[in-house]
Amino acid sequence: MTRHDGQSAERSVHDASRLLERLLLAAELGGRTGRVIEMLVLRALAHQTLGTPSAALATLERAVILAEPEGYVRVFADEGPPMVSLLRAAAKQGIRPDYVRGLLAAVSTTEHGSPREQALIEPLSERELDVLRLLATDLDGPAIARELMVSLNTLRTHTKNIYAKLAVTSRRAAVHRAADLDLEPKARSRQP
Repeated sequence: MTRHDGQSAERSVHDASRLLERLLLAAELGGRTGRVIEMLVLRALAHQTLGTPSAALATLERAVILAEPEGYVRVFADEGPPMVSLLRAAAKQGIRPDYVRGLLAAVSTTEHGSPREQALIEPLSERELDVLRLLATDLDGPAIARELMVSLNTLRTHTKNIYAKLAVTSRRAAVHRAADLDLEPKARSRQP
């Protein structure tokens, strides 16, 4: 690449960054959180490309904070290797450690195929898979506890562990993440 090509590429990244800023503002004003997260992810990558790591990390942190409650994963995972270095830096900074760990696992899964064992840093236990299978049903917490013959507190502990391992914060997000990771068929195969 010639020097002129390098300057042209940098100018393109600057132009894209300005466009992203305008799109981000419009998404924020419109209350479109999903789009805001997408724009923030792209801006973080643009800052990384421009050699401004602190701005990249600050922008990524904002995206992660917005994404975590709804369990967004794909918007990060689809960015591949460039996102890995940003997420590793976020992990070193202690930014939402459980969620960032899950995002790192998701990014490496999309890079290397999607075997279940690779998708999670810490795999779900047999019992957690049983709980996860029942979380996908219409049963409420007490009914799930009765079905598994455990106390409600034990069920809550299993559920909390599942959420941490899947990097999600809600039952719905756990079920969606499990489907993305193809965990549900594995859990069903263990039923008598």
